[in-house]
Amino acid sequence: MKYLSSILLICSAMFLFDCATVPVTGRKQLSLVSNSEIIPMSFEQYGEVLKTSKLSTDKNQTAMVKNVGNRIKTAVDQYMKDNNASNQLEGFGWEFNLIEEDVQNAWCMPGGKVAFYTGIMPTCKDETGVAVVMGHEVAHAIANHGRERMSQGLLAQGFLGGLSVAMGENPTGTQELLMQSIGAGTQIGMLKFSRQHESEADKLGLIFMAIAGYDPKEAPKFWERMSSGGGEQPPEFMSTHPSHETRISDLNAQIPNALKYYEANKGKY
Repeated sequence: MKYLSSILLICSAMFLFDCATVPVTGRKQLSLVSNSEIIPMSFEQYGEVLKTSKLSTDKNQTAMVKNVGNRIKTAVDQYMKDNNASNQLEGFGWEFNLIEEDVQNAWCMPGGKVAFYTGIMPTCKDETGVAVVMGHEVAHAIANHGRERMSQGLLAQGFLGGLSVAMGENPTGTQELLMQSIGAGTQIGMLKFSRQHESEADKLGLIFMAIAGYDPKEAPKFWERMSSGGGEQPPEFMSTHPSHETRISDLNAQIPNALKYYEANKGKY
């Protein structure tokens, strides 16, 4: 019943409040927060993360992350221009950093601030593997998943007045909600939406890496390496991410479309 109530509340809110549209999928999403609100807050939080983290001293890996990031950024610029959506990148301030920490993780803040962790680099294996992850994480930002998750979280906590009201009443909790909105965690009632976000980011990220000149056929191979890397994955219905098997199957189904972008842009980089 709690899960059903959460679904009904979010669906009702999508009729009462502003909605946005996700690129590629065309899905309507709840938008109680504007980019002009969430992006400055994201930049502030990104700065705090860098202050409390140690950046990698591996020059080769750091250069790889920055190079791939800039190629994906160029691909995003091209894709959004081709789809008359360049205005959706207003306020973005791209940045790519590699943090020294043995965790298999990476994320992208609303507004284009990206963090990779050294623990994921062996699974990436090479530049194309980094592009798989980079395209996926950047896709979260382009699809405004952080903004949508933030909107869902504010709604669940009763902050119908939006971000400014939440910051005024509970600044610490609202900052924590932002970090959760980019993948640090989510309430069990929203797991379905989070898995949907992951699938959308896979689809859009595949296109971004293809435009950037990276072979999209390598994406399922990355997830195969991730799957064989040890550690027991929770059942899909209890996870915020699709199972590795589901993700690999879905990516393989999307590769023919992504290859069109790859062939059209091969040799530009």
